[in-house]
Amino acid sequence: MTDAPKAGDVLRYPYLWARQAGHGETEGRKTRPCAVILSLKAGSGQTELRLCAVTTQPPQTGTHAVEVPEIEKRRAGLDSGVPLWVIVDEHNLDVFEQSFYIEPHSHIGAFSTSFTKELQKEMVLALRQRNSKAVSRRD
Repeated sequence: MTDAPKAGDVLRYPYLWARQAGHGETEGRKTRPCAVILSLKAGSGQTELRLCAVTTQPPQTGTHAVEVPEIEKRRAGLDSGVPLWVIVDEHNLDVFEQSFYIEPHSHIGAFSTSFTKELQKEMVLALRQRNSKAVSRRD
């Protein structure tokens, strides 16, 4: 991937869950689809990303998650044969230009603007309720 990802893009990314990071792990166990929820140019000119995992596992009670509609699965290049959720109450923070984790051909597809805004709204809600966890991948 040569251009910086933008909000709504879906990438293959070795997501590190907060519970794994809490146990001292530093690497994601597997590469999975992740949605770029926010992509911001920092004062340094670099692109800061907040990525949320897409999973087939139904969310646990109390988890902020959004089920991915069939049309959005197709837009994003995801498997339409299984239920999928975007977990928005935790995310990985990464800097695109310095990332060791974003591979050149990691882009799978993209969610629509309206679905991306729904994901952003749910993430903000989780942040306001202090129910959000961030794992920094910036090194």
